[in-house]
Amino acid sequence: MPACVRLRPRLRAALLGLAGLAVLGAARAEGWTLLLADDAPGHAEFARALRLAQPTAEVLRLPAGVAAFPPVAAAPEAADTAAGDERAANAGVRTRSLRAAVPPERLTVAVGATAARAALERGGSEPLLLAMLSRLDYEGLRPLPALRLPGRRIGVLLREPSFADQLVLASAVLPGRRRLGLVATAESEPLLRELQQAAAGGDWSLQLAQAPDALSLAGALRAVLPRSDLLLVLPDTIGSSQAATLAVLHAGASAGVPVIGSNEGLVRSGALAAAVATPALLARQAQALGRRLAAGPGPGAAGPVVESAAPAEARVNPTVARSLGLVLPSEQALSERLAGGR
Repeated sequence: MPACVRLRPRLRAALLGLAGLAVLGAARAEGWTLLLADDAPGHAEFARALRLAQPTAEVLRLPAGVAAFPPVAAAPEAADTAAGDERAANAGVRTRSLRAAVPPERLTVAVGATAARAALERGGSEPLLLAMLSRLDYEGLRPLPALRLPGRRIGVLLREPSFADQLVLASAVLPGRRRLGLVATAESEPLLRELQQAAAGGDWSLQLAQAPDALSLAGALRAVLPRSDLLLVLPDTIGSSQAATLAVLHAGASAGVPVIGSNEGLVRSGALAAAVATPALLARQAQALGRRLAAGPGPGAAGPVVESAAPAEARVNPTVARSLGLVLPSEQALSERLAGGR
């Protein structure tokens, strides 16, 4: 029986990761590494688009069952063949891109929350870009001391457009409707602060109801709908739950109140419109932000550079618009409106 057949599952996963790494990106002239920890379609599309824009980027996959790769201080030289021992495999996939001596021009792009946490826990001083994070993902990472490491340049690219963009879209599809209803959860406080800043000076009237748990959502919607011209779904616990989102959409439809959001799935499910960022758009933004981080002179700031997805594109649901008696501009016209609102 060939020796490889007898390999334990974790070692086999690690070797598969090494094989994938060799196929997906051996060139490293510009020193970019894409760190992937899952096969989410959006993450895969983002990685493909970024490698088209940055062809020399190297791809590193964390194997299934390996939560993180070794700390910089403990990372050994990579094995030259796939015959490394199981102890090394259990510690993570070790390649030349993970050596302690990292040239200052190198950049790691961690795609998604799991990869971002692994990259932060690894430590190091090279520039780091955490991409494709939701706002809730970022809030979960903010307590980590590694995110504020002095002298390290760190960027965060959120996958959702800014609230300013969402308000521009709301004004374009529903001109004159300024009573913006929303249901907030316990995790919504930082999002509400950002929304309030975006709404300041725009004569918006925020109508807020709290839903401390899932059982409170129906009551919160009954309280907020009569005093709202439209509903905004925040990218919080409600916006990330299909059941909660559907409850908001059904309540809005029953009351004749349009719903605005920040993802395409919401529009397909019955929202009137959303400002969205595609993985391809995010990849172009990541390339620009990554180049600034990699080329930045001197030590980084006390905290990361955080960017919302930009530019955003508009998505509308014509069926919902007709049911509400609305005639909306085209998605292209609305997208141009979003671009002009910056």
